[in-house]
Amino acid sequence: MSKYIFYPGCSLEGTAAPYYDSIKAIQDKISVELQEIDDWNCCGATEYLAVERVAGYAAIGRNLAIAQSQANGSKTLTAPCSACYLNLQKTDHYMEEDADLNGKVNDALSAGGLSYEPGDLQIRHFLDVVFNDVGLEKVKSMVTKPLTGMRVAAYYGCMITRPDVNNRFGNPEYPTALEELLEALGAEVIDFPLKTHCCSGHMTQISG
Repeated sequence: MSKYIFYPGCSLEGTAAPYYDSIKAIQDKISVELQEIDDWNCCGATEYLAVERVAGYAAIGRNLAIAQSQANGSKTLTAPCSACYLNLQKTDHYMEEDADLNGKVNDALSAGGLSYEPGDLQIRHFLDVVFNDVGLEKVKSMVTKPLTGMRVAAYYGCMITRPDVNNRFGNPEYPTALEELLEALGAEVIDFPLKTHCCSGHMTQISG
């Protein structure tokens, strides 16, 4: 059983609850133990960072600091939500390369008795965990109701693969992990040239 620190994010407890239910339903079967961090807060999606950079990174950094303190032997933090994954990864990366940002975020975290050492955790999307750690062969061996006859197009959006600072998905413009996983489940995958294009989600939320 492989252990991972788990950040669900707000959407998995609301509009994306079926996504969370699916993860909980398969985790034991694929030998994945997800340790949800205590007292996590919203990552702010894209809106908070657009309003106040340091406060936005501090809010995200709080989750990283809590995860680091509760790691319990695991150094991998996984998030299934695209926006949450991107924010956690960016915050870890930018704090590591920008000493000024690191100092300001940790100064803010100190008010709550927290601190975060960037680079200490591996930040990974749940698709990456299933594809690379569980593996397609194990997934194939466990399929009981294959998606035979289902034609599907994979859509990643713009947040999972860009920026792919740790090269998790190979080609950030043309990844194939999701397609290969769907094929392992028995589906027929059709090519979708727009699979990594932005859905304009942020703008649809702030436009009148």
